[in-house]
Amino acid sequence: MSELNLTDDQLDCLQELINIAMGQASDQLARYLDTFVYLKVPNIESVDAKDLMSSLSEQQNTLAVVSQGFFGHEGIRGEALLVYKEEDSGRIADLLGYEPDELSQDEQLIDISSILTTTFLNVFARQIDNQMSYNAPKLLPQVQSNLSEHVQHMPFTWDLALKVNINYQVTDYSFNCNMILLIPEKAITKIKLVLDRILLDFS
Repeated sequence: MSELNLTDDQLDCLQELINIAMGQASDQLARYLDTFVYLKVPNIESVDAKDLMSSLSEQQNTLAVVSQGFFGHEGIRGEALLVYKEEDSGRIADLLGYEPDELSQDEQLIDISSILTTTFLNVFARQIDNQMSYNAPKLLPQVQSNLSEHVQHMPFTWDLALKVNINYQVTDYSFNCNMILLIPEKAITKIKLVLDRILLDFS
C-alpha cells in the first residue's frame, strides 16, 4: 500500500468503514431481495491499469462487466465494475422477481448492477458524511476486447488506483458476482483527509 502512501491507521480505518458498509449493505440487500446475501471480507490493494487488465482477462467464463461511475463531495470519485460469470446469467431474473422475457438479459444485468453498487456506496458515504451520485451504468458484453479501452476512457486519468474487490453471494439462488471499486490516486488523497478527520475524532 506504500504506493498510495496510506498509513497503517488510515488503512485500518478504511478497512473498518468498508466492513461496516458491507454489513449494512448486505442487510439492506437481503431485505430487498428477500433472501440471504453473503459478503466475503474485501481485498484492498493498489493497482495500475496494466495489472488490472491482466487480472480481469485471466478470469474464466466471464459473461459481462457492467461499469458505473460514482462521485461525491470533496473530490471523492471512482468507478465500480460488476463482473458476472456465464453460469450466473440465468439466475438474475429469478433473483429480481421478473417474469420470463420481461426484460432482456442486458437489462437484467444493468438492473442488478445498479442495486449492488448504489446500496454499498450509499452506506459507505453516510459513514463519512458524504453523498454519492452515479453515472448511468454501462454494459461491456465483450469484456476482453472492450474493457481495456473503457478503462482508458474513464472520466479520470490514473496510473495508480485503490482497488477494492467485493464478492456477493446470494445463497438461495446460488448466484454470485464480483464488485471491483477503482478509486484513482487523486481521489485517494481526498479520502485520506476524511480518514484523518475520523481518526482524530476517536483519538
